[in-house]
Amino acid sequence: MYKESYLPVGCDFYDELTALSFKKENLKIFFFNEKNEVDEAKGLLTDILTLQKEEFAQVGDQKVRLDKMITINGRPGPAYEEYDSYANACLSCQLGYE
Repeated sequence: MYKESYLPVGCDFYDELTALSFKKENLKIFFFNEKNEVDEAKGLLTDILTLQKEEFAQVGDQKVRLDKMITINGRPGPAYEEYDSYANACLSCQLGYE
């Protein structure tokens, strides 16, 4: 179970996922898992479901929370900006030279 509250995704993203499910092609999704670590899911998108007011994509044998998706086949997802902020975090550090 995720600690953070679910943030609803935009209609455009939801429509994009629906279109991908109809194409029946394998997906590669990077996402933040329940431990807030970057994880990966590969496989067909077989369903989009709601569990306890949170939306998930069934990809292969994994359920991926929609608002935690970083990239889908290389394209940015809802959590991309959060991921990008981790990459840029060190650019603002002082490395002990405060």
